[in-house]
Amino acid sequence: MTTATATATPPPVAPTGDHHDLAIVLFAVIVLVTLAITLWVGRRGSAAEDFYAGGRDFTPLQNGFALSGDYLSAASFLGVAGLIALYGYDGVLYSIGFLVAWLVVLMLVAELVRNAGRYTLADVLALRLRRRKVRAAAGGASVVVTLLYLVAQMVGAGSLVALLLGTNSAQARTWTIVAVGGLMIVYVTVGGMRATTWIQIVKAFLLVAGSVLLTVLLMVRFHGDVGELMRQAAQHSGAGRRYLEPGLKYGATFTSRLDFFSLGLALVLGTAGLPHILSRFYTVPTARAARRSTMWAIGLVGGFYLMAIALGLGATALVGSAAVKHANAAGNTAVPLLALVLGGGNGSTGGVVLFAAISAIAFATILAVVAGLTLASSAAFAHDIWAGAWRGRPRRHLLRLRAALPGARPAAGQSGAGSAESAGEASEHQEVGVARIAAVGIGAAAIAISLFAQQLNVAFLVGLAFAVAASANLPVLLYSLFWSRFTARGAVWSVYGGLIPAIVLVTFSPVVSGTKVALFPGVDFHWFPLENPGLVSIPLGFLAGWIGTITSPEPADPDRFAELEVRALTGAGAA
Repeated sequence: MTTATATATPPPVAPTGDHHDLAIVLFAVIVLVTLAITLWVGRRGSAAEDFYAGGRDFTPLQNGFALSGDYLSAASFLGVAGLIALYGYDGVLYSIGFLVAWLVVLMLVAELVRNAGRYTLADVLALRLRRRKVRAAAGGASVVVTLLYLVAQMVGAGSLVALLLGTNSAQARTWTIVAVGGLMIVYVTVGGMRATTWIQIVKAFLLVAGSVLLTVLLMVRFHGDVGELMRQAAQHSGAGRRYLEPGLKYGATFTSRLDFFSLGLALVLGTAGLPHILSRFYTVPTARAARRSTMWAIGLVGGFYLMAIALGLGATALVGSAAVKHANAAGNTAVPLLALVLGGGNGSTGGVVLFAAISAIAFATILAVVAGLTLASSAAFAHDIWAGAWRGRPRRHLLRLRAALPGARPAAGQSGAGSAESAGEASEHQEVGVARIAAVGIGAAAIAISLFAQQLNVAFLVGLAFAVAASANLPVLLYSLFWSRFTARGAVWSVYGGLIPAIVLVTFSPVVSGTKVALFPGVDFHWFPLENPGLVSIPLGFLAGWIGTITSPEPADPDRFAELEVRALTGAGAA
């Protein structure tokens, strides 16, 4: 029994100004290391396969670390632990959705997506639904999802660096967001997928190592007594026993319960529709390697979330919910504050060193994830929207005329994207150039949006991205892989039928207006009561795809579905 700890008052939680230089140096080291990796790897190839898929030569273990690095974002390291620190049991429930989601990925999509696609989600759809509008819809939805996810990471970066500098000024957060946006543009435009993958691997190793170190120190502090840790957390939570029981955040009203169910649905189903996760399956040589990568990722992610639960409880026990909330209203800085206390407290060299090290790891986490997200969104724009949809427009009538001639056959070298898309096909060099330009534009948009969302919890922001992914991307992916009657109209309707309601419902939800922590707290135009739209928008995405298919004037092509099925299940003809 840790009686000394039981009566302790949570210590001060702000690092002293004398030690800011040390923390800033560690941040600079992280930036220099990642830039060195980018410059070193960026010289090794500029072909589309190198830029989008890293040459497809990563091992399952390497890709497993990269997958977990892509998935364990600021929402995991900062947001989830912050929710647990503020809301206890309800925050723990939040973390479960992130882990369970990987089982959906493993069972339903990992191998099939690797076999059926080339670089993006739209490639899987285009194998049987060879229409420009399908590529445009899937590419547009992917850009929206990754942009929402990018905003979450950059908001986390702003909160983290502001705490490191000992200030809550909006100016510090603003310049941090701008700097992170600039770095992510450099990572993508110079290094592509190969550099992004190695940054993810390094970041995942640092993140797991840092979490293990904090967890060990925390358990030593409480002599391995988990019960005492929980009792101390309840005592310093400000809510007493309610901290350890469901309902502190999501159970007060029927609406809050529905909101939590909606959030859980989005988290469990959304992972399988995240563009930056799906694109990582193309960095390994075979479908078997993709499946093994997912198994490695499940182990790493599962271990991390167990530690995140302990760290959230530890932040409440040793720092206190009130102090965590005072440092950042959304709880995003709970883990760095815990590190400060475990290292010896405010003013101690050990405390500030550990605080700076954990903050630097969190910063590396954000840099790595934003690089992967920017790459996925730029790939969706360049490969799907620009090369796959827009470039096919000028000469489509010529190919239709040729196809109408007696004995006509598809031209040699045409890809599975279909004749209309192959006409006017862009070269690899042009496509990669457009992807790099798109990365700059998407980075600028993410910076602008992030400046308006600085008070929102990063885990919550990621929940919105998951909801959009589950509403727009997952239905069309599952229908395309498993429903033989699915048509191009069904695909387009499915994407827009999930994407548009999700965006509209979020716009008119308490997230945007009507509350003190909304994007626009001074106005109230919300009418949708839930903060997460998944409960409504996900079924609408599936329903729209079904209605679009059964009302389609053109029936599905059974030969194309058979081709997709054989390729997805066997890997025959896969890239």
